[in-house]
Amino acid sequence: MHTIQTRERTGSDGTIILQIPLGQPDTEFDVVVVVQPKSMADAVRLPPGYFDLLGSIDDDTFVVHPQPPLPPPVEVE
Repeated sequence: MHTIQTRERTGSDGTIILQIPLGQPDTEFDVVVVVQPKSMADAVRLPPGYFDLLGSIDDDTFVVHPQPPLPPPVEVE
């Protein structure tokens, strides 16, 4: 058994047409299709603990040196 995963967009008539080349002509297959709407959670996947890296520095000897001035902003028309 093979699992083939694809993402398709419906046409103007609201249907999806699937063509799956298997390379075995005149062969019978059992086909299972699971339709699931794309969710916003699929758009961005951050690794577990990604935001756990935020914190503060408690070391009194830590010094932030002065930064040079920023260049003038660019005007966009």
